[in-house]
Amino acid sequence: MSTTENQGTTTTVGAALAEGLARAGVKIAFTVPGESVLGLLEGLAANHIRVVATRNESSAAFMAEAVGQLTGRPALCIAAGGPGAANMAIGLHAARADSAPVIAIIGGVNRDVRGREAFQELDVVKTFEPIVKWATEVREAADAVPLLERAVATATGGRPGPVVLAIAADLLDVEMTAGAPGRPPAAHPEHHSEPDPALVRKILHLLGDARRPLILAGAGVLRSRSTDALVRFAEGMRVPVVSSWRRGDAFPNDNALYLGMTGHGAPSSVRARLGEADALLVLGCRLGEITTFGYQIPSSTTRWAQVDAEPRGAASPHRPEIILAADVAAFLRVAQRVLTRAAFDAASLDERTAANAVDREAYEAGSVVDAEPWDGPGVHPGRVVATLARVLPREAILTTDAGDFGTWAARGFHFHRPGTFLGSSAGPMGYGLPAAIGAALARPGRLGVALAGD
Repeated sequence: MSTTENQGTTTTVGAALAEGLARAGVKIAFTVPGESVLGLLEGLAANHIRVVATRNESSAAFMAEAVGQLTGRPALCIAAGGPGAANMAIGLHAARADSAPVIAIIGGVNRDVRGREAFQELDVVKTFEPIVKWATEVREAADAVPLLERAVATATGGRPGPVVLAIAADLLDVEMTAGAPGRPPAAHPEHHSEPDPALVRKILHLLGDARRPLILAGAGVLRSRSTDALVRFAEGMRVPVVSSWRRGDAFPNDNALYLGMTGHGAPSSVRARLGEADALLVLGCRLGEITTFGYQIPSSTTRWAQVDAEPRGAASPHRPEIILAADVAAFLRVAQRVLTRAAFDAASLDERTAANAVDREAYEAGSVVDAEPWDGPGVHPGRVVATLARVLPREAILTTDAGDFGTWAARGFHFHRPGTFLGSSAGPMGYGLPAAIGAALARPGRLGVALAGD
C-alpha cells in the first residue's frame, strides 16, 4: 500500500501499537491473556508477532528479559489488570538490574470507572516509577504511537532497561486515523560516537605502566557484542580478565587470560587477584555489591578507570582515576587503533605472561568442583555441574535460578561463547526456567538448560 493510499484509513489504538511494535523489531510477546488487553493481542497476531501464553505474569517478564538480554532488541511482555501488573513487577525489577530492554504494556480499567475502586484497578505509573526506567500512561488515542516510540527509544538507549506503558482497556478499541507507514521506532542504535582518544590513551597508559593490571568485564561487553574485540585487546596488552558476577560468558573461559567470575561461588583466587591489582579497568560493569565482594573492590591501593555507557554506578569509596562514558565496542575500537602505533617493552610483557600463567593455574585449581568425596544424600552437586559442562554443546544456553546451589555452577561451569549464560543479578526466585524458555525461543535450535535448587 502506498503512503497516499494509507492516509485517511482507520485503525484501532491496539492495532496501531501492534504495528509499531513490529516495526521496532519485536518478534514475540509474553503474557497471561486477559480481557483488558484483547484489543492489543488481536493486533499482534495480525502483525505476525508470536504470542506466548505463560502461567504467571512474572514468568512473562522473565522470558522477555531473557530475550532482551540475548538479542539486544526490545522484548515485550503484557499484563492485564492490577494483579497481573503486580505479578509482573518482580520480572521488571530483574530487567532493570540486568539492563534488559523490556517493554511492558499493562491494560487497565475502563476510563469511565477510574478512581472508583474499580475491579483490579491500580495506579500503574506510580507503582512502577521506582522500579523501571520510565513509566507512563496512554490517555489519548493520538498519543499512543508517539509514546510507544519514546518507550522503545528509552528501553534501548544508553543503559538499556524496562519501560511501562499503561493503557485503559476501552482505549485500545478506539478507532483512530492510520498514519503513513513511518520509520521504525529507534531501537538498539548500532553506531555510537567515538570516545575521546586522549582519555583512551590515558587508560592504556594506566594498564601499560602497571605491574599487576586487570580488566573487570561486565554486561556492557555482552550488550555491545564485543567479546572478540576484548579478547584481541587483552591478548595485545597481555592483561588478564575477570568477569563480573553472573556475566561469566563475557570472555571465553578457556582463554589463558581468563581468571574467573566474581561474586558468590568464586574461587578464592578471584578475590585475591582483584586485591592485588595495581591498575584495574572496569569495562561495562556497574560494580554492584556482589561483584565487588561487598564493595571491597577496587581496593584503596588500586588505580582504576571505568568505561561504561552510564558510569554512574561506581560504588567504590574512592573515585576512579579516569571515567569514560562510552559504549564498550566504541572504546575497544579506538583502543585497538591506538595500540597499532604503540610499542611495548619485551621484558615487561614476558614478566606479565609468566605472572598470568601462575594466576591461571590458581584459577583452574580453584574451579574444580567434583574432586571432593560425597557422603550426603542424593547426587554430588559438583558432579552435576561437571557433567553438564562435559556433555552440553558449547552453544547451549545455561540459566540459573536464585539460591546457594548456583555457587557450584559459578565456580565449575566454563563458558566458551557469549550469549550462553543467563543469571539475573537481581537474585529473583523463579527466574531460571522462564529464562531458559525465553532463551530457546529467542535462539531457535539451541538448547536451553535451567538450573534450579534449594
